[in-house]
Order: sequence, then structure tokens, then C-alpha cells
Amino acid sequence: MSAEPAELRTLAAPHRYELLVKKSRFLAQAVPVESPELAMVALAELSDAGATHNCFAYHIGDQYRFSDDGEPGGTAGRPILAAIEGRGLDRVLVVVTRWFGGVKLGAGGLVRAYGGSASECLRTAQACVIRHRVRARVQAGFTDLGAVYAVLERSDVERLGEDYRAEGLVVELELDERDLDDLSRSLADATRGRVRLQPLPGV
Repeated sequence: MSAEPAELRTLAAPHRYELLVKKSRFLAQAVPVESPELAMVALAELSDAGATHNCFAYHIGDQYRFSDDGEPGGTAGRPILAAIEGRGLDRVLVVVTRWFGGVKLGAGGLVRAYGGSASECLRTAQACVIRHRVRARVQAGFTDLGAVYAVLERSDVERLGEDYRAEGLVVELELDERDLDDLSRSLADATRGRVRLQPLPGV
């Protein structure tokens, strides 16, 4: 019997961390991102054209990308990605900007500076669990509308649309997958089994 997959976590909000190493300034900025395209938009916004390097990495589902942006190969982007993976985070972009201070750090020093600043930025950031949202449909006769609305009002659901028909009401919802069973039971209890939740195919 296989174990359930571990919860996926992302950042609850953008976060920054600054590090000074032998007169070089490293600014790590971490942000939650939903797609590689949005990661590139965020990269452009977070990068400083006046800095010496803007190195980055992102991890989004099974996709990842990193860049050393002119630093020696393997000394910046890869350590930043390792920091993201080491914290078990997903849908995250980390940009580490460096302003050169005149003292060379060597390959090992660069790895420690880029990886260390990214890791500390993520360690001190607030994380949250990524919830899997699903869609479902509720069909109810007019005699059950009051009970159905009462249940929906006290539930954490988003109403996507409502359609009144001759036989009653059809409501499409979006909700956390973990709440499907509880909501279905609540609707059935409130309507003596006449109304249940119908999960919809993924979109």
C-alpha cells in the first residue's frame, strides 16, 4: 500500500534576505509563482540592471530552470535551485542579485554565498500548503433551496455560477478537494438525502 504524497508547500508571501560577503552584497528575493511564464515576468521585475549579476532558479511542478547570469558555471543558479528543493517548496522563484565588492570569492565562496542567501531567505519566509482545488455541481429542487444555501454559506466554497431551471437550481462550485466528502454529507443531511455533491472532471 503506497503512502499518500507529501503536502506541497509554497510561499505565503514574497520574502527578502540580504547578505554581505567580502564587500559583495547579495540580495535574495523569493516569490510564489504559478507558471514558468509568470516566473519570467517576476524575474524581470526583481532584477536590478545596475547590479553585477541577477542569478535565479525556479521550481514549478515538474519544471525547473536556473541561471548563473555570468558567474562561473554551477556556482549560482544550481545552488539556488538546491535551496528551493532542500526546503521542499514548489511554485517558487528565487532571484539572488549580486553587487560585486572588488574581492573575488572563488567557486566555493560563490556557491556558499548564492546557496546560503537563497536558503536563509526561504528558511525565514512564511510557507503555506498548496491546496488542490476541484469543481463540483449541486442540483437541488426548489423545496431544498433554503437548506442548500445555508450549507453553502457556512462552507469554504467559491460559487462559479448558478442556473435556475424548471426542476430547481444548479450551482457550480470550486472547493478544496479535501472538503468534498464533508460538504456532500452536509448537503445530504440537510435535505434528507435528496441533494448530493457531484464532482466534475478536472479542467
